[in-house]
Amino acid sequence: MTTCVFIQIRCKPGTTYTVAEDIALREIHSELYSTSGEYDLLMKLYIPQGEDVGKFINDHLLVIPNIERSLTTMTYKVF
Repeated sequence: MTTCVFIQIRCKPGTTYTVAEDIALREIHSELYSTSGEYDLLMKLYIPQGEDVGKFINDHLLVIPNIERSLTTMTYKVF
């Protein structure tokens, strides 16, 4: 079973579209939205079964240039 996480991403000023394009080209996301407020992007991501969540995010997302900060929200199946 995959793990669903939501990741809020803050980009360096003026780079949101570039970061979003780089994410889209990597095809690692399920959904990607532009947001207002403290963070610039909201991404829904499914971590493959057997992968470490933190390592997967570090290796596949946080290597993208111009990402200043991220906030990951884990989800759990309860119903």
